[in-house]
Amino acid sequence: MEWIKENKIFVIAGIAALLFFLYSSFDKEDELTEGNAGAVELVTELETEEKVEVEEKEIIMMADIKGAVTHPGVYEVKEGGRVIDLIEMAGGLENEADAAAINFAMYVQDEMSIYVPRIGEEAPSSLPVQNAGEGTKGKLDLNSAQSADLQTLPGIGPAKAEAIIEYRETSGPFKTIEDLKEISGIGEKTFEKLKDLISVK
Repeated sequence: MEWIKENKIFVIAGIAALLFFLYSSFDKEDELTEGNAGAVELVTELETEEKVEVEEKEIIMMADIKGAVTHPGVYEVKEGGRVIDLIEMAGGLENEADAAAINFAMYVQDEMSIYVPRIGEEAPSSLPVQNAGEGTKGKLDLNSAQSADLQTLPGIGPAKAEAIIEYRETSGPFKTIEDLKEISGIGEKTFEKLKDLISVK
């Protein structure tokens, strides 16, 4: 006790130093914890934004398939899906299906109706067969289609539809479907989706 009394100043200074050290350590831990929490929150926000962006880009279309398929009906098809994808969703072709009458590579459009005929059968006129051998039949004519018609094409909204109409009014009728690439916003990727669905007359 005598020693403590004699060295009271040193004892108090030592206790003060110890308390300062402990306080500083807690502060650093708190700052580190807060920093980690902020980093985790930032990563979570970025992941959420990325997920929302992907969902916004993904367009789902509804298409009806009838005739010689295992499970006829209406199916959801992602943008860029083709007739062959729709047939697979419907369980595939029946044995008597006339596969030669179907253009498997054609892009599916929203509200499209596909009829798969049986061999020797003619498709009902209200449900045209998407036939690869029919030339331009069933395809949208770029030189006569109105804005509403053009907007049924994948990737074509109101602005691009009006641009197509303006192009043919100012530059004359489309001579080939490739002329569509002259329009701003319609590049090779978009054209690939459209080429099997359009024609010029």
